[in-house]
Amino acid sequence: MPLYHKLGKFPQKRHTQFEKPTGGLYYEQLFGTEGFHGHSSLLYHVHRPTQVKEILKSYSVEPKIAIGKNIKSLLLKGFELKPENDFLDSRKAMLINKDCIIGLAAPRQSLRSYFYKNADADEMIFIHKGKGKLRTMMGNISFEYGDYLIIPRGMIYQIDFETSENRLFYVESFAPFYTPKRYKNESGQHLEHSPFCERDFILPTELETHDEKGDFLIKIKKEGMMHEFVYATHPFDVVGWDGYNFPYGFSIHNFEPITGRVHQPPPVHQTFETSTFVVCSFVPRLYDYHPKSIPAPYNHSNIDSDEVLYYVDGDFMSRNNIEQGHITLHPKGIPHGPAPGAMERSIGHTETHELAVMVDTFRPLMVTEEAMGLDDGQYYKSWVE
Repeated sequence: MPLYHKLGKFPQKRHTQFEKPTGGLYYEQLFGTEGFHGHSSLLYHVHRPTQVKEILKSYSVEPKIAIGKNIKSLLLKGFELKPENDFLDSRKAMLINKDCIIGLAAPRQSLRSYFYKNADADEMIFIHKGKGKLRTMMGNISFEYGDYLIIPRGMIYQIDFETSENRLFYVESFAPFYTPKRYKNESGQHLEHSPFCERDFILPTELETHDEKGDFLIKIKKEGMMHEFVYATHPFDVVGWDGYNFPYGFSIHNFEPITGRVHQPPPVHQTFETSTFVVCSFVPRLYDYHPKSIPAPYNHSNIDSDEVLYYVDGDFMSRNNIEQGHITLHPKGIPHGPAPGAMERSIGHTETHELAVMVDTFRPLMVTEEAMGLDDGQYYKSWVE
């Protein structure tokens, strides 16, 4: 996160004694990424954050692969994914490689009976349907339709939903999420040409501090396994923290589109990046305004990236028969472009109201068995006239 943020109370000088009002010391924890090189924060706990009472069980949650080496364009009907009560049970991996897991979730209920930590990956959760609050050891973030939630690896969290119909699109990344370098100056401030700025980020508030001992179940995901730990103290016992590594939100509705006289390439929609893939936001915008412009995208070859598009809302002008919650995969190795008739249909239009999230990965994606259960089976033929 390219912002310094702080919540609660902490000592003026790091790595020094921080006394409790009732006597004794608070326990400092460095919460960082990429070793001691990446973004980090310093947290101050009421109790030692290291107290594990028991490990109950460990079990595999590794996705089952249906297609390991894929070159077929796919359309997945995401809203056909059946809702489940439990948050983790509802999460289904669709597309994966060594760098990320792309999936869907449709949880009916809040995550309250246990806490969750992803020890391997940063998580990006896009809220398609639903409203509620992300509760973390570093504070809470309210969310609603159109919000991205960025949750650093190692973050202990729960989710409260105010709604029973919730649809989520998520990406687990084994490299940290950042905002694109070209949007920022040397010190990390977003520049004037950036499609968003610091005031658009939704920062954690409402720091919960629980001074409780007992049995607290935490499910920890690591290397395709889920491990059930019992902690001796409540994981939300932080009295204060400061730094650069923390969860945050960003609304897709606050992404300001970059337009031009002729069609602009996909990087103008870029919102986040990692060292292994990028995330783009397609939002309502004016079309190209050259008198001979063709608003529909030109055909282009997927040679270096697999392209995943998650369709959120509106009429996606370059495709035919696309509905909310659909996912298209355009794999590297073959060109793709507008559906038949889309190019001609776009001429003369002045604006679009589409809303979509795109993930372009630099390594090929494998297709899971869960994804094949949502596949329409015919999408790769959709360019035939």
